[in-house]
Amino acid sequence: AASPPSPLWALPEELLLLICSYLDAQALGRLAQVCRRLRFLSSRDLLWRRIARGCLNSGFTQLGTDLAAGIPVKERVKVSQNWRHGRCRRETVLKWKCKQVASFSSSLMPWMELDGEYLYLSQAENIQAYHLCAEGTGLQRHPHAIFSGHQEDVCRFVLVNSHIVSGGGDGSIVLHKIHGSYSVKFSAHEQEVNCVDFQGGLIVSGSRDRTAKVWSLSAGRVGQCLHTVQTEDRVWSIAISPLLSSFVTGTACCGHTSPLRIWDLESGQLLTCLGTDFHRGAGVLDVFYETPSLLLSCGYDTYIRYWDIRTSTRKCVQEWEEPHDSALYCIRSDKNHMIASGSSYYGVVRLWDKRQTRCLQSFHLSSPTSSPVYCLRFSTTHLYAALASALHVLDFTAS
Repeated sequence: AASPPSPLWALPEELLLLICSYLDAQALGRLAQVCRRLRFLSSRDLLWRRIARGCLNSGFTQLGTDLAAGIPVKERVKVSQNWRHGRCRRETVLKWKCKQVASFSSSLMPWMELDGEYLYLSQAENIQAYHLCAEGTGLQRHPHAIFSGHQEDVCRFVLVNSHIVSGGGDGSIVLHKIHGSYSVKFSAHEQEVNCVDFQGGLIVSGSRDRTAKVWSLSAGRVGQCLHTVQTEDRVWSIAISPLLSSFVTGTACCGHTSPLRIWDLESGQLLTCLGTDFHRGAGVLDVFYETPSLLLSCGYDTYIRYWDIRTSTRKCVQEWEEPHDSALYCIRSDKNHMIASGSSYYGVVRLWDKRQTRCLQSFHLSSPTSSPVYCLRFSTTHLYAALASALHVLDFTAS
């Protein structure tokens, strides 16, 4: 008698992977229930990578780069559904005394950066490093390290290659090496340093004194000013292009010049202005490069704008309006489909899907008193939002 046909899962693994590559997430989940071999096979990162690239905040950029290597892709896809549907656990993990802030001024405002197991948070004139708890939600009670040097409040800071570069209300820039005692401080601007960025051995800074400056950190030239750019307006935000060839400034838009301008990093010359229809007072409070040619901006005029400088510098390629007509203080993206924004009233954090025109999810973190979201950062599992007097976290691993 003829032997019974072999089951499908007895095929060589290469063929099974090819067949399974055509399945969606639901079908792969059902396949995992058939037997142990298919459960193991259907969990392979190779099969979930294509699905993950279409999900929100799964750790993959538009170009396919994996920013969260080491975390199973299948698990990231599952957590991504919680981001999409707004399923999370909320917690206030840190509180501090609040100073009253009448209007936007980079001083008196908390700023933060995430770096692996640590969260760095500016509080008054210091930057404190907190170790994240194992589950990623809470913080260790006491800071792991404190970085000081400013005489007034830290306005903003960046964390790059184990270095912290901060700008303060005292007009100075301070450079700290995280793992060591090395630090450098130098006078940078006549008024507070509202924003800084650091890449490729260069610092760029922007100030209320209506200038942006480029600083050297090369040996023997640390703290030497290479260029001073007269912006003719207060500079609220700044960012260096990933190609290290230019930088963008976001200004207060009190005149008739575009608040978004791109400058050559080597010469300090103006390269281009972004946009032509900004209204007076529509200052840009935050900017974020996704790629050398893709840039996000937000600010007082309540819009998130998405710029592609390869196609046009006159008009953005996409824009999203804040539903409650609030100024947008901060913005971040997963460099793929998701944008997170923080608004000026009642601690509202919003999630956006670039493939949709309307806001995807909203979270009100400040009640009953109103506070802006001054800064937000997120990983593939948690979102941290710094308000006037507290640090909030949204845990999206909760079902």
